[in-house]
Amino acid sequence: MTVDSFINYVVIVGVVQGFLFNLITLFFGKKYGPVVLYLNLVVLFISLNNLQSWLPAMGYGSDHFFIKSMVVPWYLLIFPSFYNVFRHYLGVLPRTRNYMPFVLGLFLVEIVIRAMVVLMNSSLDSEALAVRVESYTVVEETVNICICIFIYLKAAQLVFIRRDWYPKVLTFDSIGWIKAFIILGLSIMLLWIFGLFLRATTGYNISVYHPLRLASTFLLYWIGYQGLYRYNIVQDRILIRKSLQEDSKRLPLRHTESNDRLYEKHLGEFNRVREDLVQNRRYLDPDLTLEKLAKEQLVSSGHLSRIINLYGNKSFNDFINELRVEQAKSFLSDSEYSPYTIVSIGLECGFNSKSTFYSAFKKFTSQTPSQYREAQAQG
Repeated sequence: MTVDSFINYVVIVGVVQGFLFNLITLFFGKKYGPVVLYLNLVVLFISLNNLQSWLPAMGYGSDHFFIKSMVVPWYLLIFPSFYNVFRHYLGVLPRTRNYMPFVLGLFLVEIVIRAMVVLMNSSLDSEALAVRVESYTVVEETVNICICIFIYLKAAQLVFIRRDWYPKVLTFDSIGWIKAFIILGLSIMLLWIFGLFLRATTGYNISVYHPLRLASTFLLYWIGYQGLYRYNIVQDRILIRKSLQEDSKRLPLRHTESNDRLYEKHLGEFNRVREDLVQNRRYLDPDLTLEKLAKEQLVSSGHLSRIINLYGNKSFNDFINELRVEQAKSFLSDSEYSPYTIVSIGLECGFNSKSTFYSAFKKFTSQTPSQYREAQAQG
């Protein structure tokens, strides 16, 4: 297999995967909103752009001069869609501008201009016409790349500089995947600039865009997992947190009795700590530590650790994780929450990763969260 045939194979597999992503998320997805819409548009425009370059490379293009010259600039629509994913996900619509209407208008104008260029030079021989169309294409692509760089910089500014605009989102998501999205976008932008430079200086050859096509194909695969997966988790967590704020899932308080004065004193401290943890849902804080809680309770961390070990019969971490597991069990056993992902439930119950949630849940229930949910559904 040659390099060209390998790249063409990778590209068409990515195109098919992109179209399947669109079909599945738009027609079978449970959660649909602007973020999903623009994610799908990013995938769609990358897929169409790659398909448009793959067809002539495989010999499927038309020999008719007009059809052959009418290359649609799908790539122009990728970056404003890319930017709108962030605008909607981060909830910063009032503070930012939607560039899609302008770019869409330019997209249509460029198609008309290209058609006019081809028709006005249709009397030329095929070689002269190809030169004229290629000259126009370089100008068109140069204008478009400048616009896309501007939009890309706006997106990067939003993610890396304007974090104070979306503090609420940062309580649900560290947005690491969005930063990775920006970095991937930068690599594609640089490969695009490099390809355009080679095209303008050495003449068009499909190989000058091979790195760009591979990078954009990788982006298709990556979006298919990260974009939709992260979005679904955050949407689940928002709804779960709303439910928690409505006091419908409060854990019961448990008190014990004793006649020993010192025992009762320390037991009272333990019950007050537990009551604070449960009533104020402090255990839902993934950053809660022994030192942080001790400072809030105005006691030493050593003293707090001792009374939790003595009256809770567990270490501090196990004591907190058991409360989190109990909260998770209440969600997993409730059919109302069956559409929510197990990972989103674990994260919203205070665990900072899927692995710590599964490990703690199995420790206290001898089952995985999936097994527990299935058992509750059958019982």
